[in-house]
Amino acid sequence: MRLLHTSDWHIGRSLHGTDLLVEQERVLGGLADVVAAERVDVVLVAGDVYDRAVPSADATAVLDRVLMRLRSAGAAVVLTPGNHDSARRLGFASGLLAVSGVHVRASTPRLDEPVLLSDEHGDVAVYGLPYLEPEVARHELGLHDARSHEAVLAAAMERVRADLFLRPGTRSVVLAHAFVGGGVASDSERDICVGGVDLVPASVFDGVDYVALGHLHRPQSISPRVRYSGSPLPYSFGEAGHDKQAWLVELDGRGLSDVRAVPLPVPRRLTVLTGELDALLADAAHAPVEQHFVSARLTDPVRPVDPMRRLQARFPQCVHLEWIGGAEAADGRSYQERLAGRSDLEVAGEFVRHVRGQDAGAVERELLGRALLVAAREEAAR
Repeated sequence: MRLLHTSDWHIGRSLHGTDLLVEQERVLGGLADVVAAERVDVVLVAGDVYDRAVPSADATAVLDRVLMRLRSAGAAVVLTPGNHDSARRLGFASGLLAVSGVHVRASTPRLDEPVLLSDEHGDVAVYGLPYLEPEVARHELGLHDARSHEAVLAAAMERVRADLFLRPGTRSVVLAHAFVGGGVASDSERDICVGGVDLVPASVFDGVDYVALGHLHRPQSISPRVRYSGSPLPYSFGEAGHDKQAWLVELDGRGLSDVRAVPLPVPRRLTVLTGELDALLADAAHAPVEQHFVSARLTDPVRPVDPMRRLQARFPQCVHLEWIGGAEAADGRSYQERLAGRSDLEVAGEFVRHVRGQDAGAVERELLGRALLVAAREEAAR
């Protein structure tokens, strides 16, 4: 049996206010081509199907069309909610969808009820664990003392293993949305830390043939049988240059036999450009990235006038702009680092220089000093 492990679709997500639905549908719809080319039996989606608990009508329409394409290509689909999704909304009509081959596993009390699939070697049990918010899941699972993500996931896996014990010879796959020890985060995931405890050891998932993880947006292997597929698109400029992929997982009669990466296309790449505005606009070397999503970090010693409009004349998809100034560009230190150890008046003067691009005059410095003195006296009188 061949399974395509994906996760973190985040349908409806934007990039610095720019809608990504067109790019998302192009990549996710293209999974159907992978299904056909690789003879995939099942597509797995390990959480964060949508980017928000109440998705827009356009986002739900994209999911509908993507699922139709995957089913038309011949693959069943098993998906679970992540921390961005509403499990109850995503689970609506799950019984009806299951008849059509789309299996939504969104119920915590029923997480030990697998989707049973068959091939020439027998049954494969696919368990979909919805994202388990500890404070909610401990009540749903009857775990009154469980306060961490590890505790509720460990209890969930005990239920999975108990069900598997009753199915001798059945191969097994688990979908889970969690931050598992050994994983490397990027800057586009929402923190799932609860009470300071969010990290889950990989050993929690012992006893199954393959664990399809979601939450981290970078593809990575915790072990040969425990992996993150990563998101199908880059969702922050911290992911610029990342290769996006899915995992093609093959089960034979004994269990896991092979896993290999399947590259995914990037409809529009992300690029970070650093330099002075006039140089960015004139440099012919930037011609290949003119249609990329662009984040510009300007090093001009004085803040340029109307820089975004000028940048978008050459880079129409420039969606983010940051002026780091000549001083930071020169010594590599952040604004906060350069202000460390300075007096309030020096900090205020540096702020004026940072915003205006030139130092405050003598009269302005005197006014700032008076204002700071008054503020200090009022603070002392409280």
